[in-house]
Amino acid sequence: MILDKIDQLLNEVSNLSAQNADEIEQLRLKYLSKKGEITALMADFRNVAADQKKVVGMKINELKQLAQDKLNELKECVGTQKKAEDTPDLTRTPYPIRLGTRHPLTIVRNQIIDIFQRMGFTLAEGPEIDDDLHVFTKLNFAPDHPARDMQDTFFIETNPNEVTKNVILRSHTSNDQSRVMERQQPPIRVICPGRVFRNEAISARAHCFFHQLEGLYIDKNVSFTDLKQVLLTFARELFGPDTDIRLRPSYFPFTEPSAEMDISCHICGGEGCGFCKHTGWVEILGCGMVDPNVLEACGIDSTVYSGYAFGLGIERITNLKYHVADLRMFSENDVRFLQEFQSAN
Repeated sequence: MILDKIDQLLNEVSNLSAQNADEIEQLRLKYLSKKGEITALMADFRNVAADQKKVVGMKINELKQLAQDKLNELKECVGTQKKAEDTPDLTRTPYPIRLGTRHPLTIVRNQIIDIFQRMGFTLAEGPEIDDDLHVFTKLNFAPDHPARDMQDTFFIETNPNEVTKNVILRSHTSNDQSRVMERQQPPIRVICPGRVFRNEAISARAHCFFHQLEGLYIDKNVSFTDLKQVLLTFARELFGPDTDIRLRPSYFPFTEPSAEMDISCHICGGEGCGFCKHTGWVEILGCGMVDPNVLEACGIDSTVYSGYAFGLGIERITNLKYHVADLRMFSENDVRFLQEFQSAN
C-alpha cells in the first residue's frame, strides 16, 4: 500500500506547476512541511516490514529529492519571469505617446492634389525665395504694379543699408509656373502647391504667410471651355456632386481673359445663409487664359500654343470644408485644435 502511495505522489510531483511565489509556497507546505504528504510517509515508515524497508526507504528519498528539485525549478522560472517584467525598458519615453494626426491644411492639400492628379496634372515645386524676374516680370507684372510695392512683398535685405529689389519672398506660387515654362516646351500640365508670403497684418482673416495651389495647362487649341470643365470637375469632386460654379469677369496681369470662380454654398445649398452672406455663392479661386505676353517671355510661341491657369488658397478651401473661424489657428500648433481632425485622415 505504501509503495502505491509513493508512486502516486511521484506522478503528482513530476507534473507540478505554479504561476507565482504564493503558489510555490502552497506546494511546499503540501509536500515538504511537517504536516506534508512526504513527512507523513516517513512517519509510516516504521510500520513497513523489515524485508521491504530498503526498497521503501529508497522510494521515499527519491520522492523527497524530486519534490525539492521540482520546487527549486519552479522558483527559478517564476523568478526569471518576474525579473523580466520588472526590468525597465530604457528605450521608452517617460510618458505615453499618442498617435498623431495630419494638419488640416495637409489633409485638404492632399485631397486637392489627388483630384488634379487624376485629371492628368503633375506636381511641380519651386523656391520660396526667388527673384523678381520669375515672380513678377515673366508673369506680365508692370514695373509700377502695386504687388511690387513693399506693402505687399517681402524683399530680402542683403546689405544693412539697402534692400535688394530683385530677391524676394514669393507672394504667389506662380513663380513655379514661370520656371516650368522656361525649361519645358508644351504640352505642360502641372499643379504647383506651396507656401507664399505677403506683408499683411496678422488677424483672424489674414496672415503674413499662407498656402496656395496653382495650376497650368498649355497645349495647342486650349480654350476657356477646357478651363471651365476642369474647374467644375474639381469643385464637384471636393465639395460634392451637387455643387454648381459660376465665373465672374476679373483681372490678373498674367491671364486674359480672367475670372473669379464661385461655388454654390454647400451649407445652405445656394439658398442663402450667413456663411455665404446670403448670396448663395462663395468665392474660392481666380483663373483665366494665359496671357500671350507670359508665353513669349518664357520662350513659348503664343501663335502656336495657348493655355489656362488657376490659383486657389488652401486655407480658404479648408475654411469652407471645416468652418475654421480664425486663420491664426492653422499656425499656432494647438494640439486640441489639431486633434479635431483625427477622423479626417
